[in-house]
Amino acid sequence: MAELATIRAEARDRAGKGAARATRRDGRVPGVLYGDKKPVQLISVDPQELARAVNRQGFFARLLHVEVGGQKERVLPRDVQFHPVTDRPLHVDFMRVGQGARIVVAVPIQVVDTEKSPGLKRGGLVNVVRHEIELYCNADAIPEKLIVSLDGCDIGDSVHISHVTLPAGTKPVITGRDFTVVTVAAPTVVREELAAAQAAAQAAQAAAEAALAAGIEAGVAPAEGGTAAPTTGTATPATPAAPGAAAAAPAKGGAPARGGAPAKG
Repeated sequence: MAELATIRAEARDRAGKGAARATRRDGRVPGVLYGDKKPVQLISVDPQELARAVNRQGFFARLLHVEVGGQKERVLPRDVQFHPVTDRPLHVDFMRVGQGARIVVAVPIQVVDTEKSPGLKRGGLVNVVRHEIELYCNADAIPEKLIVSLDGCDIGDSVHISHVTLPAGTKPVITGRDFTVVTVAAPTVVREELAAAQAAAQAAQAAAEAALAAGIEAGVAPAEGGTAAPTTGTATPATPAAPGAAAAAPAKGGAPARGGAPAKG
């Protein structure tokens, strides 16, 4: 195992919010050590030293040594609270880890073989669903990262946890389902073009339906003073017969005028 990094700490003698604020005024970050069947110990650490450790990838999955009063404790970082505006660390929790302990850690993933993905060559995008995966593992064999390969992945394909090779002796905390880790998504341009095509098709369909409705309405327009009669093309109202006139001739392809008789052939 590689040599563990060490964070130097000082013991604190008082707990509570007031004591924590006083520690921050002194330019230190308050924290606690707990676990491994030992009493909780109040500590404070240098903010710059803590920031350097936090900014390294996989901080919460990496064992450290915390040195207090010349004694080193092997610990795993469990929580860091940050100021909501300045993003400065306000409090840190370290859990003691004994030999042979099995723990839950969030291990970061690393995406590889992007050059072997046909979907990315076509303009697809890597969509990381889970940047970290929680694993049960031995404290002495915490994996630094998990490798996720995109070899052969096309647009719309997904890489699930069953496709990720896990180190021996580890297993995911989530069980019972093959959850997604990474997908190859369609590029934004393709999605926008598809949305525009769908909108154009909907608009064309709406226009066709409106034109059909207008045509039907024109085809059943009633004759003036009479009942509706189907016509071809634009509806032309019938001309009423003059009083006392003989029988009116019917319009071509239509019905005889009201009250009249068909003209002799």
